[in-house]
Amino acid sequence: MSGAMDTAPKAASPAGGPHAPSRKAMRLAIAGSGLLLVIAFAAFYWATSLASRRKAAEAGDAVAVTVTDSACEPMDLTVPAGRTTFAITNRSNRAMEWEILDGVMVVEERENIAPGITQTIAARLAAGTYDITCGLLSNPRGKLHVTPAQAADAEPAAPALLAFIGPLAEYQVQLLTHAGDFAKATSALAQAVQADDLERARALYGTARLSYARLAPAADLFADLDTRLDARADDFGGREQDPLFKGLHRVEYGLFAQNTTAGLRAPAEALAADAHELDQRMATLPLQPDRMVSGAARLMHRAAGLEAMGGAEKYAHSDLADIQAEADAVLGIANLLRPLAQKASPGLPARIDADGAALSALLAAQRDGAGFPSFETVAADQRAAIAAALTTLGDDMDTLGAALGLTTAGRSAP
Repeated sequence: MSGAMDTAPKAASPAGGPHAPSRKAMRLAIAGSGLLLVIAFAAFYWATSLASRRKAAEAGDAVAVTVTDSACEPMDLTVPAGRTTFAITNRSNRAMEWEILDGVMVVEERENIAPGITQTIAARLAAGTYDITCGLLSNPRGKLHVTPAQAADAEPAAPALLAFIGPLAEYQVQLLTHAGDFAKATSALAQAVQADDLERARALYGTARLSYARLAPAADLFADLDTRLDARADDFGGREQDPLFKGLHRVEYGLFAQNTTAGLRAPAEALAADAHELDQRMATLPLQPDRMVSGAARLMHRAAGLEAMGGAEKYAHSDLADIQAEADAVLGIANLLRPLAQKASPGLPARIDADGAALSALLAAQRDGAGFPSFETVAADQRAAIAAALTTLGDDMDTLGAALGLTTAGRSAP
């Protein structure tokens, strides 16, 4: 028998070389086969539905919404299609956010509204029915009804999008890679929790957290999953004890605040399941140029607000690494759009580079031999400087959107 085996011809290698392609390569290849079609459809939809935005209404003409500890007042709004300004007043006892949701996608949002403060948000809305969030994630959602309006239909058409197809395709491949990394990291994290390996679970939490940070500019496109994956305890009435508190920060709380894996098996498994769902959904994510840029801008402004208030990683205090990963993702988007930006506003790419380098320098100054230290050790003036640099980079991305004809917001480029 052994002689027969020695003389038998060897099985032919799979096409493409002596080694079978990796599962990751196969996955990207399969996803890529339909990628341009998906993006072309998204671009067509965007081109036919997005118009250039008009100047926001005066504050006195804004639609007033008050958010209390338990609801919005009113819970049901009706406005005409087109540009509308909302004045959001926080009458609750916590900082909160107000969002307009179209299914699972965030259309517009205003974050970190302090108690007693009123902030405005301007949105251009197509006719239809939207959900609105009302403070805590455990609170019921309100409804926003947008009626057809002739003025909205008369606005000029958005720019042609053929030039955006390449950047969109490349960005979606990047998102596929990061989503795959996130799914793997959360699966390994769940296994470490099951094995009661606290130190390994802590290390894998950091890996998963950074993978998700690289996906964060696109989080508005999967708001339902983002709520489950990345909501903080302060977003719920019962805080850490609230049964709806799940996801990354629930696991973080157990590992770093309670210093144990006890009680984390179910939350870790749910986290891995949600990460897997995100990984599966990513191949058909409806990317559009305006979302690509506005998501990056909102991420930087959101991060600036969180860092100014003490950080998002309340228990692990790993904010510095998260900020670096998020900023790298945003700068990557700017780099994908660099050829278009250079034509539209020649000085803008260099300004984004300079502002990104300034943020990176602030972060690098905090590094020690082992990497980034706990955010608790960062002096207040340095936290303020980092928050200001994040705001500047967010402003740059707003300006990029305006320069490319995607929005009307932003600073004027030199």
